[in-house]
Amino acid sequence: MTLRPVLSTISLLLFLAVAISTAKDPPPQVMLWPESGQPVLRFSFARFKESGSVGKQHSYTSETTAENLWNKKISDASFSLYLFDKSKIRIGEAWISVSNVAPGEVVKFPVIAESTGVPVSMTIAPRALPTELRSYMPAKAISVTVNSVPQGATVKVDGEEAGVTPKVIQVNPGKHMLEFSKQGFNTGHFPLEVSPDDVSGGSVSYELGVSAHDTVELRDGSVLSGDVESVSATDVVVKVGGNLQKFDRNQVKRIVFVPREVAVQ
Repeated sequence: MTLRPVLSTISLLLFLAVAISTAKDPPPQVMLWPESGQPVLRFSFARFKESGSVGKQHSYTSETTAENLWNKKISDASFSLYLFDKSKIRIGEAWISVSNVAPGEVVKFPVIAESTGVPVSMTIAPRALPTELRSYMPAKAISVTVNSVPQGATVKVDGEEAGVTPKVIQVNPGKHMLEFSKQGFNTGHFPLEVSPDDVSGGSVSYELGVSAHDTVELRDGSVLSGDVESVSATDVVVKVGGNLQKFDRNQVKRIVFVPREVAVQ
């Protein structure tokens, strides 16, 4: 009996085993953070392998490495890893943390992700960074409740209409200008400055102040805002929106006049 066929068979099996192993273990997916500018960390993710499932929820594990490309030690940094399916829909996420990583050092750790489908692509975003890396954090938006006296004023943020008071707006750290306008009142402006350490939940209330027009209250309960042109023993004439309206004196309950500038002769 010759050994050549046996050796050939063994060699073929070894070749197939290596080929299958290579096909199952593609090269790690490499991601640089941040994506633009000077990179600080290089993450390498091995293929995500399913480790369990409950209903539609699946658990995946990836052997991951992180390399410090910076010239300083990274004391403590955490990131969110977002997973997407082939339709670019976010289906899961994971949490990554690295600490005490010296320049050029590589650390290895498993990443466990929960997902509702098979992950095809992913992105990474910082959650918490040390002081020396704080400038890499994206600008956060905080919620501020904006109100006015009286309510129902249109509010603009930096010239862009945001809605009607009371209104919850989203603003980034920095200086902003709020503009309030309501029919019958002078337009008002309020400077708003948000610091990087501010948190959501604050509020701003702006009093519109003096009306820009006279106020005519009728006995039926309605209120008009306009310019009173004349008042006689029998009639009251009011210009509202550019149109003159005449009312019987008995219809009028009260008139509130705004100060008018008197032309100097």
